[in-house]
Amino acid sequence: MLTFHTCDVFTDQPFAGNPLAIVMGADRLTTAQMQTIAREFNLSETIFVQAPRNPDHTARVRIFFPTAEIPFAGHPTIGCAIHLACAGVSGDFDRDLVLEEEAGLVPVRVSRRGTQVRAEFVAPVVPHGVSDAPDPKAALDPARLAAALGLARDEIGFGAHRPGLWQGGPRFLYAPVASLAALGRARPIQPVWSEQMQAAGVDSIYLYTAGSDCAFRARMFSPTAGIPEDPATGSASAILAAQLLASGALPEGETQLDLRQGVEMGRPSEIGLTVRVTDGRLTEVRISGSAVRIGEGRIRVPVA
Repeated sequence: MLTFHTCDVFTDQPFAGNPLAIVMGADRLTTAQMQTIAREFNLSETIFVQAPRNPDHTARVRIFFPTAEIPFAGHPTIGCAIHLACAGVSGDFDRDLVLEEEAGLVPVRVSRRGTQVRAEFVAPVVPHGVSDAPDPKAALDPARLAAALGLARDEIGFGAHRPGLWQGGPRFLYAPVASLAALGRARPIQPVWSEQMQAAGVDSIYLYTAGSDCAFRARMFSPTAGIPEDPATGSASAILAAQLLASGALPEGETQLDLRQGVEMGRPSEIGLTVRVTDGRLTEVRISGSAVRIGEGRIRVPVA
């Protein structure tokens, strides 16, 4: 039997944010066994904790959708780092961790003050454009994208924000929408949705618009990856930096933005995005958020 813990990430309130399962002692599990356990939890992501390859690091971790392994994800990184930093430790602290993820090394700082615990990580890959999309012209066409989301053509884009394809480990199709009302109505519409995914060479669309109580409000759909909608997507929030830079929304120097996601699902999430721009280029992206413990237990090891 393996020990697991569950928490809600990008929130300081139980039963909000994005649920996460953390499976400890996963060193002897095969990839197929990890995938079976992730499918059993059926959360947007499950993270498996192993001994680090380098003893100077905190842990090696592997992250799975219900359908596939992914190289990097934000809410598992935040939730797992907070769990590891807080285990057996009382009082206020600042602790630096390094997680070995498939996309690379991820430095994380965890801070606790009273009952509040917050983590911030540096994205392991500076976001950049997707150069090998099967049909980028079709993927970024506002009329096709609007049809895939059940919206009108003039509801795609606002100001200088236009659709984009960006990656930083995982990759996403970014769809700026004109209003909070349009954001609330959006939903995947078949068969146009699958056609857009094939043209873009991605599984997921991240929608965003200007927020009334934050910098940007967002939603993320990824039904083909087993995630009809995600209440908080840390990796997409990090990669959003490239989309914002291309839209002229980031000045030189360091910019801090607050993002909200999951509102339409009844699981509001608060995500901190910090971006550093030097000579017009992204040089560092950081994501921050809180997490709340929800439960723990033991799970059987699947037959190999």
